[in-house]
Amino acid sequence: MSQGEKELQEKYGTKRRADAFYNNQMIDFLNPRMKEFIAARDLLFISTSDAAGNCDSSLRAGQPGFVRVLDDRTLIYPEYRGNGVMASMGNILENPHIGLMFIDFTEDQIGLHINGAAHIVEHDALHTLGLTEENIRLMQDIEQGRAERWVAVDVHEAYIHCSKHIPVMKKQAGISDPESRKKNSGDYFDVKK
Repeated sequence: MSQGEKELQEKYGTKRRADAFYNNQMIDFLNPRMKEFIAARDLLFISTSDAAGNCDSSLRAGQPGFVRVLDDRTLIYPEYRGNGVMASMGNILENPHIGLMFIDFTEDQIGLHINGAAHIVEHDALHTLGLTEENIRLMQDIEQGRAERWVAVDVHEAYIHCSKHIPVMKKQAGISDPESRKKNSGDYFDVKK
């Protein structure tokens, strides 16, 4: 818990509720139910910041289970080819603190926060995470060459994001529309100069 949290809990009279949350909702590892939840997700929101505290948030998505839990305190996710900016991984190089948010929008409308320390793992170093050659081969087969590298996260905090403000959404197949070419061009927001 940060000093800022403590100050605001005192100021707004929420210390009792916050203490109950810390004591009853927050743990420093992934329990079996959390592992199952992660394995079923096909998207993840991440937040990082550089050494100066400048923040970046991003989305990672893949097939359900693209985020792999290695043990109670470690998970990894693949880094796929993107725009080449490397904002999230660049931040991780400067500041390992990372926040992960998994949300189930379609069934239970619940979320899982994970905060921890991240580091980048190249394919040839996956064995340093305790993975066997067979596990590494299986992961690479599943990824079909899409994973360029991996980010490993050491779990420091894991806790619920309650369903109160999570919208109900419905999965559907991709929709083709006249704007699709613009969406794929990278200039949906008309920024090109």
